[in-house]
Amino acid sequence: MPSIDSIPLRSGRALPAIGLGLWKIPKDQTADLIVQAVDAGYRHFDAASDYGNEAEAGMGLDRALRSGMCTRDDLWITSKLWNTYHRPEHVELAVKKTLHDLRLDVLDLYLVHFPIALEFVPMEKRYPAGWVFDPDAAAPCLHPVAVPISETWGAMEQLVAAGLVREIGVSNFGVSLLRDLMAHAHLPPAVLQVELHPYLTQDKLLRFCREAKIAVTAFSPLGAQSYFSLGMAREEESVLQNPVIREIAARVKRTPAQVVLRWGLQRGTAIVPKTATPERLVENLQLSDFQLNDLEMQAISRLDRQRRFNDPGDFCEPAFGTFFPIYE
Repeated sequence: MPSIDSIPLRSGRALPAIGLGLWKIPKDQTADLIVQAVDAGYRHFDAASDYGNEAEAGMGLDRALRSGMCTRDDLWITSKLWNTYHRPEHVELAVKKTLHDLRLDVLDLYLVHFPIALEFVPMEKRYPAGWVFDPDAAAPCLHPVAVPISETWGAMEQLVAAGLVREIGVSNFGVSLLRDLMAHAHLPPAVLQVELHPYLTQDKLLRFCREAKIAVTAFSPLGAQSYFSLGMAREEESVLQNPVIREIAARVKRTPAQVVLRWGLQRGTAIVPKTATPERLVENLQLSDFQLNDLEMQAISRLDRQRRFNDPGDFCEPAFGTFFPIYE
């Protein structure tokens, strides 16, 4: 039975196929959760400036490394450039802040978090910067700025040359933006991270990335689960309650979550499910001793509803006072 341990990159490096997403992990739980995750076998951690818990993640990583649970070479640490640091002069500033908070000398992967450039907010004024330029304004809103992706990407490439980052990539990009980026990039993106789950299969995007030798990481690989508390998904939209998923889970004697995560791995993507529950940490790693057959894979893929839960075109206006679509 095949074990899907890693996703090969163009450089020859390998991205661990299962990681722990740190989005929405409370600060006061993050350090302990990192240590528990390393002990459970996780070696891939997916962080971001905007998650607001990188300093706490750094404490956990430092504890794990100092205790001898793993070495730095065992770990794969991803972080992301926030929207307010897209100007070339701010890119290195942003990654150095992330490295300081994570207590690292180098990142394994640094992603452009969104194809959205916002007005710079000095770190001494507010960090993480968030979405709105002035939260105290009478009508807080986004302040977009005209920064070409080519300029931001050139600064990202310089991070690799400076030895601050090993690989660079993008998140929340579609095919058109990827084509444009690759047309001018000296270093093509190593990884694309996007929302992927059975209700948003993005088949054409995956095929394009395979042909372009861009590895893909699926965020929110369990679908709606992380969005209930934000009012961005309804309970009945849970893919884990879908009868097809539950029938397959019963047949292979696994949980619905394990079936959905295994489907993601067998599609050739890395996955970064989020959990703050120690039991789920272990469960989400136990994916290598069973396999979905072709009919099961096809049945899950047919559940596609093109349902995107994390869409700036939907959440930016009610939450941040600005209509800001990027996928249309």
